[in-house]
Amino acid sequence: MNTDTQQHTGLGYREGIVSIVVNLFLFAVKYYAGIVSASVALVADAWHTLSDSLTSIMVIWGIRLSSQKPDKKHPFGHGRWEQVFALMIAMVLVFVGIEFVTSAFRKFQQHETADFGWLAYVVTIISVVGKEALAQYAFRVARLTGNSSIKADGWHHRSDALSSLVVLAGLFLSGYFWWIDAGLGIIVSLMLFHAAYGIIREAVNKILGEEPAEDVTRQVAVIVKTYMGEQSYPHHYHIHHYGDHIEFTFHVKVLGDETVREAHTQATLFEKQIKEKMNMEATIHIEPL
Repeated sequence: MNTDTQQHTGLGYREGIVSIVVNLFLFAVKYYAGIVSASVALVADAWHTLSDSLTSIMVIWGIRLSSQKPDKKHPFGHGRWEQVFALMIAMVLVFVGIEFVTSAFRKFQQHETADFGWLAYVVTIISVVGKEALAQYAFRVARLTGNSSIKADGWHHRSDALSSLVVLAGLFLSGYFWWIDAGLGIIVSLMLFHAAYGIIREAVNKILGEEPAEDVTRQVAVIVKTYMGEQSYPHHYHIHHYGDHIEFTFHVKVLGDETVREAHTQATLFEKQIKEKMNMEATIHIEPL
């Protein structure tokens, strides 16, 4: 395991542990407030917050599996466990979104409004701030590590912050618009569906393999033409993600007067340059014009 991978693994573990600790704290606060104020809804929300720790445990588990070294059966490593766990957490977001929609339509039908005591206001505000702070932290770690499951966990934290925000909006505005709580609930559910779709699409593309971004192919073309001249044409690009490990394959058309040894030397040079400049393991096929 190289230094970057070790740092990314450490950041991922830390994000998961921080999420678990904060969720346990919020559970205790919400549960206490629910008991004191005799609010069944707040007690139920407390248990929901406790269940959020499960997704953070999933993140830690996913990082542990994906950081295992390559073996005989898995020569490219186990990095794709990140995408598997990202898909699992995305499905959690989908189920939460469905729960919001169902609850919102029930409130529309029954003309329900939110009604809590002052303690519920305070606890709900603490929940919004705490869960959004967790979301921002998870997104930051995801940007640093490129870990899809941590990004998905961030969206799960944000879904809780948004749901608490909807409760607050309902508390403040229900006197003017009885439907505000249900209406905002539907908007939040649509946001969750959109986030889940983006996470699923990204994870599936990485699992299946995808065409690299235009800036990647442009950078590769510059490297190739720098060493082989303008009459060299890289093409047929493929990129495969295995967590921190990225496999990049492509072909290069060159003048057909080179020996096999010369072509091999050129390909090895390109692979080293791509590794140093782009942090990708390249495999290059040389073919004649």
